[in-house]
Amino acid sequence: MDTLNYRHLRYFREVAHEGNLTRTAAKLNLSQSALSTQIKTLEDRLGHALFDRVSRELAITEVGRIVLDYADRIFGTGEELVAQLEGRGNVNWPLRVGAISTLSRNFQLQFLKPVLEEQTTEVILKSGGEETLLASLKSLALDVMLTTQPPRNSGTAEFTAHLIAEQTVGAHGNPARLKHKTLADLLRNEPLIVPTESSIRTGFDSLIARLGVQPKIAAEVDDMAMVRLLTRQDFGIAIAPNVVLADEIAAGLVETSRFDLAIVETFYAVVARRAFPHPALEDLL
Repeated sequence: MDTLNYRHLRYFREVAHEGNLTRTAAKLNLSQSALSTQIKTLEDRLGHALFDRVSRELAITEVGRIVLDYADRIFGTGEELVAQLEGRGNVNWPLRVGAISTLSRNFQLQFLKPVLEEQTTEVILKSGGEETLLASLKSLALDVMLTTQPPRNSGTAEFTAHLIAEQTVGAHGNPARLKHKTLADLLRNEPLIVPTESSIRTGFDSLIARLGVQPKIAAEVDDMAMVRLLTRQDFGIAIAPNVVLADEIAAGLVETSRFDLAIVETFYAVVARRAFPHPALEDLL
């Protein structure tokens, strides 16, 4: 099948909305016979009649209604495109968000909540490794990437890393496990669920070195969803940002130790330098 002639489709759309061939021809500065020929060519191309010609009136057919629905979307999208590039109107296209696979789902929800609540912008969320997501960001397949550390090249002309949040890292677990007199006692005597290589792990290793503690590591986990599961099942004390276990804490399933670990987790939104950034990012960054 040959490529669809969009000029013919536009003429059909105008006639369908106007409901009259003569008036549409005058509006488009065409002769009535020329416009009728264009519509007939489109009908031949699609293999279906688009109008029933009853006396001097045009009645759109069932297929014509389907074609009109598509035509409205096609040309409406084109009008949105022009408006967006000219800075007119309030046009939104999908917000494409990448998040490193280890990032807390609670934090992702917290970040996207303003957009999700408005329900005017579709959100497409993708998770993966940093290098893969940065490549997608560079190729403009993503609008923003969420991560816990700024990429090494975030200071270049390609990317900008925005610090969007800092979360206190605490020791979370079954209340019965938290009844120790000192932080050293807690870390020495309770099984711990700790992250693998990360800024939190660096802070944790520094903490136990200062305290002279040999910890009991129950699990080393790089997935925050697994951290939540292990903690809820009482396999140990989780060393994690408070936001990771916010739901469990609110439900009373888990408590946070009163001891200050002096560890902070940072969250960054990384964007590529673009002439036309997604309009929703203005409120999120």
